[in-house]
Amino acid sequence: MIIQRIVPNLSAGDISKARQFYGDLLGLEIAMDLGWIVTFASTTQMTPQLSVAIEGGAGTPVPELSIEVDDLQEALSRIQAAGIAIEYGPVTEEWGVRRFYVRDPFGKLLNILSHT
Repeated sequence: MIIQRIVPNLSAGDISKARQFYGDLLGLEIAMDLGWIVTFASTTQMTPQLSVAIEGGAGTPVPELSIEVDDLQEALSRIQAAGIAIEYGPVTEEWGVRRFYVRDPFGKLLNILSHT
């Protein structure tokens, strides 16, 4: 058996907030929108991954999603301009990533990162 895709499904009370946060703010494209579910995708080819952790590293809580970006400063600037609180970082970690934590509109903890 070959795993074809891994799709995290996040519960949300307001899909329009997801479109704004994941689409407008983080730049993901809408791949499917049925009204009750919207799927976001990147144009970059990715390898499916699933991480299981007891902590988020550096003593932080485990984030529900990790989103790697090519320009962490741009992501940080967009988040700050939207008035969203940064919960951790930005910090360069000893394992070779620069990252910050933020919550999406549904309270999910996100790890936004870039490899250094």
